[in-house]
Parts: sequence; structure tokens; C-alpha cells
Amino acid sequence: MTETVIGLLRHGQTDWNIDFRLQGVTDVPLNETGMRQARLAATAIRSEDWDFVLTSPLSRAKETARIVVELSGLPEPQIENLLLERSFGEAEGLRHEEWRANYPDTNNVPGAETLETLEDRAWRLLDHLAANYAGRRVLTVSHGALIRKLVRMVSRGEFPLDGQRFENTSLTVIKHNQKGWQIESYNPKSLS
Repeated sequence: MTETVIGLLRHGQTDWNIDFRLQGVTDVPLNETGMRQARLAATAIRSEDWDFVLTSPLSRAKETARIVVELSGLPEPQIENLLLERSFGEAEGLRHEEWRANYPDTNNVPGAETLETLEDRAWRLLDHLAANYAGRRVLTVSHGALIRKLVRMVSRGEFPLDGQRFENTSLTVIKHNQKGWQIESYNPKSLS
């Protein structure tokens, strides 16, 4: 069986990231720091390590992908809707502490994607990547909650560590082969 390698790059910073606001599917653009982070991440990403770039349809991920591609020489990114961030429903725009105070059961927010639904979508994404990009190296650009869920699933709960966040422009790499999905390199810190 061939090995498929997937890079999980989180988008650059937005103004809502600074305030720890839930962005979800709200389309919040990169700020100046986020654009700088994407440029710095591009210098750490070698074009020879990746065959394709897939991105979430949200502008913060698309702009990060565009900057990385432009500076690294990778092929133009393709939109992959399964890379969309978790929807937080009516809690989007709230700070984390407001979310937890207003919704003691943070998994039960009107209009939000539950953790179970997110996990189902994450498995669909992994199945899609393994089937359609077998033997390839795909850099994906997406979001913190989705990356967290993917890493937790692939590592069978070993990562991320309690309280650990995936920083903007962090890159964790997973792989798929005859043994299934595994973590190749775990890096929750920014490349910038």
C-alpha cells in the first residue's frame, strides 16, 4: 500500500483570534499579523514536500493558502469544503469565556455542529483524502477545531495535550498507509 501524507496547516491570525472569539463559519479575514505569519510559514514549507494544496473555503484559510502557494511555488490551492471550520451556531462571535458561561453544555448550542457531527465529517475528510490522494502529499489549510479533532482521532486521543492549542500557522503532519492513519509529526506551535 502506498503512503499518503497530509499536512494540517492552520490559517494565520485574525482579529477574532486575538480576542479568543469563536469564529466558526463566520468569514473573518486575516489581519496584518496573519498575513505576515503566512509569509513566514511559506519560507518553512518546501514545495518539493507537497504535491497539492487544499484549503477551506473561508477567506482566512484561502488567503493563507494563497500566500503560501505564491511564495513557495506550490500549485494553486483547490477548495475542499470538508476542511471548513466547526460551526458554533449562535455562539459565533462570543469570547471563549462567554461561550462557556452562556452555554454550559458547549456541545449543545443552537445552530452549532456537535462534536459528534464534526467527528463524522472529519472521518469523511480522512476517507476522501485516502481514496482520492493515495500516495500523494497534500498540504491542507484549515482551522483549529477541525485540526484538533483530526489529530485527536488519528492519535487515538494521545494528542493534543490538555489545554494545548494549535497556534496560527502551526503544521502537524499525518500519514495513511497499511497501518491506517498515524501522526508523522506533531507541532502545535506556529511556523512563523
